[in-house]
Amino acid sequence: MEKKNYDIEMQRILHENEKIGRIPTLLLHTCCAPCSSAVLLRLADFFRITVFYYNPNIEPREEYDKRKEEQKRFLREFKTTYPISFLDCDYEHEEFDKISMGLEREKEGGSRCFKCYRLRLRKTVQKAKELHFDYFGTSLTVSPYKNAGKINEIGEELALEYGVSFLYSDFKKHDGYRESIRMSKEYNLYRQDYCGCHFSLQERLDKEKQKSNSVVD
Repeated sequence: MEKKNYDIEMQRILHENEKIGRIPTLLLHTCCAPCSSAVLLRLADFFRITVFYYNPNIEPREEYDKRKEEQKRFLREFKTTYPISFLDCDYEHEEFDKISMGLEREKEGGSRCFKCYRLRLRKTVQKAKELHFDYFGTSLTVSPYKNAGKINEIGEELALEYGVSFLYSDFKKHDGYRESIRMSKEYNLYRQDYCGCHFSLQERLDKEKQKSNSVVD
C-alpha cells in the first residue's frame, strides 16, 4: 500500500474549500503556544479556528497552567483574518494515568505516546462533534519528535468513528518547525524543554545526569 503524503492531503482539503469560497470551522487541538504558532500561521486564512487545549499528560499542574496561559497570550497577540477562539478543558490528569498503566517503562515516542495521541484526539473529535465543527485536527505534527504518521492514522480512525472530517497534516514540512522557533522568538514565547508528561521529564533529567557524569569522568 502506498504511504500517504499527509501534507499533500491537507493541501487538497485547503484547495477544495478555497475553490468554492468556503471557510469551514476547525477545532484544533494544541499542546502549547510555540507548536501552535507556525500551524496557525499556515491555517488562519483557510478556517475559522477554535484552539482546543486538552493536555492531561502535562505535569506538574503548574507547568500545565503556564503553557495554557502562554497559549492564550499568543492568541491575543497574533493577528489573523478570522478571529481565533480558545476553548479550555478540564485538566483530567487521571485519564493520562489510566492509559499509561503498564507502559511506565516505555521510551519516549513508543506505545505510551501513541495512546496519549489517541486520548487527546478522541477528546477533540468528541467536542468537535458536539459543537458541530466541520473539521478537527492537531498541531502535534509540527514537532520532529512526534510520529506524524501515527497521529494521522489515529485521526483518520476517529474521523470514521465519529463522522467528523479530520484535517490531515504534517506541519513540520515546509520548515514548519523552524518557523515555530522563529515565531517563538518574535512573540517571546515560553519554550518548554520536555514533552509534558513526567516520564518525558524524567528521561530528560536522566540524560542531563548522564551527560554531566561523562564530563566529570
